[in-house]
Amino acid sequence: MFSYGDGILPRWLLNSVLYAGLGALVATVLAGMCGYALAKYHFPGREVLFNVVLGGVLVPATALALPLFLIFAQVGMTNTFWSVFLPSIVSPFGVYLARIYAASSVPDELLEAARLDGAGEVRTFFSVSVRLMVPALVTVFLFQFVSIWNNFFLPLIMLRDERLFPVTLGLYNWNTVVNQVPELRLYVLTGSLVSIVPLIIVFLFLQRFWQTGLGTGSLK
Repeated sequence: MFSYGDGILPRWLLNSVLYAGLGALVATVLAGMCGYALAKYHFPGREVLFNVVLGGVLVPATALALPLFLIFAQVGMTNTFWSVFLPSIVSPFGVYLARIYAASSVPDELLEAARLDGAGEVRTFFSVSVRLMVPALVTVFLFQFVSIWNNFFLPLIMLRDERLFPVTLGLYNWNTVVNQVPELRLYVLTGSLVSIVPLIIVFLFLQRFWQTGLGTGSLK
């Protein structure tokens, strides 16, 4: 299975790791910063902006795939790594969750103390607030990682180069030709099993942060 098609399956798995890992990491940082800003800073239009974010939560990702394709086609970025990666770094749900968690878990008095000690806003966020928001940020990362890993429709319409495929799209392509190449049926089944192993590893690795966050909350 790993050697079939000049070893294309490991390349698909690596692509999925890059799409999901980097995309989820950037999306978590952006969502955490946006949610924190909406929770702790007062500025005109804050509630309007938050309502727009809530509206984004209600829009299914498949509904945005075609408009995104048209936008990327206009700038000549279809069939590239960026055509799948860039849409993955936006997480309205992550912004919503980060705001709710930051409002309840980051005390204003602690932020004021950090500012009095001379810390800037960026340093205060990364040195103080992020530590308190770890359970929420881990949740955002995991949700986004799973969403990107299982994403199928966006890569389907964006990508034509087989070497850029994520594992979901690659296995789908194998599955479409199982009638012509019967041995691919076993490869698809085994590849599907292999493709969920990274999800299990990520979940098992990150669950300890949830437990730490719950313990911290109980001590408070």
